[in-house]
Amino acid sequence: MITVCFHGAESTGKSVLAARLSAELGIPWVPEYGRTYCEQHGTDLAMADLLAIASGEAAEIARAAACDPPLLLLDTDQLMTAAWAQKLFGQIPDSLLSYPKADLYLHFAADVPWVEDGTRFFGADAERNAFDAMARAVLERSGVHWRNIAGSWGQREAQVRDALAKFIDIP
Repeated sequence: MITVCFHGAESTGKSVLAARLSAELGIPWVPEYGRTYCEQHGTDLAMADLLAIASGEAAEIARAAACDPPLLLLDTDQLMTAAWAQKLFGQIPDSLLSYPKADLYLHFAADVPWVEDGTRFFGADAERNAFDAMARAVLERSGVHWRNIAGSWGQREAQVRDALAKFIDIP
């Protein structure tokens, strides 16, 4: 099984594109667990919340992987939670870096318009760009294979389809 993780700052199209491609191509995906957690518990987060999010992500990924699909899309994983830890608390617990890694990370650049949805934090350009840089730094620090996804919504989708075509047939 190949895992491809959508990674990057808020409001960059990860969830929308993961859901669309999952439905269109029949690829299973694991939705962003942090969003579900924040909708249930609020957005006043402590480090313990981020660790709970990481654990919840792991459980959801394991549940989806149990079906052993040829390709599994992850709408973020613990490396994105690590970027959140760095941004919110100035440190990354080792446990967030010890989870299994995806085979490929697609980092969605913060170069599209911000959309508020009630759970997002960093809409100002300076904060958003700093968070985007932290997210990329976590990928670099982890030594994972990653590719940048940028440009218009259409360009993003074409780049993601191109990346996925290396693993499955894309119509």
